[in-house]
Amino acid sequence: MADPDVKKLPIFQVDAFTDKPFAGNPAAVCLLEDMDLTEEHQQKIAAEMNLSETAYLRKLNPGDDFSSSSKFGLRWFTPTNEVALCGHATLASAATLFYMMKNPSSQLTFQTLSGDLFARREGDFISLDLPENKSQPQVQTYTLIIVVGDLPVQDLFVSHTAKKLVVRLQDGTTRSTLESLRPDTASMLAAHTQDIIRGVIVTVKGSLENGCVDNHGEMCDFISRYFAPWNGIPEDPVTGSAHTVLASYWAKELGKTEFYARQCSARGGDLKVRLREDGRVDVAGKATVVLQGMIRI
Repeated sequence: MADPDVKKLPIFQVDAFTDKPFAGNPAAVCLLEDMDLTEEHQQKIAAEMNLSETAYLRKLNPGDDFSSSSKFGLRWFTPTNEVALCGHATLASAATLFYMMKNPSSQLTFQTLSGDLFARREGDFISLDLPENKSQPQVQTYTLIIVVGDLPVQDLFVSHTAKKLVVRLQDGTTRSTLESLRPDTASMLAAHTQDIIRGVIVTVKGSLENGCVDNHGEMCDFISRYFAPWNGIPEDPVTGSAHTVLASYWAKELGKTEFYARQCSARGGDLKVRLREDGRVDVAGKATVVLQGMIRI
């Protein structure tokens, strides 16, 4: 017998920044329909899904519809807390609306804690319009030593707006060396408790010689990995928000504003990144929906 007190929500799991299932960065996407879901329930669902982020899409006005409207509210929760910006779960949300709800809009607007974000169709890609996060030079920290050990570091920067530390390894560092990093996330948490940083980006300048190419042999301008144990994420597979910091940093280093990048986690993902003159960053990628169902609460 059906329980009348049980509420059900549509939920999807989307692999972002990939066109293949079981790659890229998975995110859950919940459609709140006409239900007012408490923050406690949103956090519990995110913990239950146990993905790096769970996104919640909500209608803004009576009469709005996920299949036809173009503006929605959007929030993101990790298994432990709400975050102010999440690129891959925004991409996953747009993919859910475009591909599963058959929303015909050419551009979607999301009201978020980081202001209005935009997602638009670009062929097989979905391009996100995100705020740029600039970074400033940072002195060496114990957290850095924990993350990269004795690998030579060329630059160390911090983005105070994004709360991310940027560690650039010495030019010539190979992709395989970056992929072999195994930082002790428990020690990272113990070393930094001031809430100045919530994640560490480790990045390498791309070249053919150091193996910075995608699965098709195309060279990447830069590659990276991202560790965020302060948000309950030992390693995030592919991180759109990290590239709002990397775009600003690499634009100065490479003298260009358009990049092809790869995040070299075990799942991995490819991104097209463009730094604009208006202080925004376009982060584009593909996405594939791998699961559709209802969650009972």
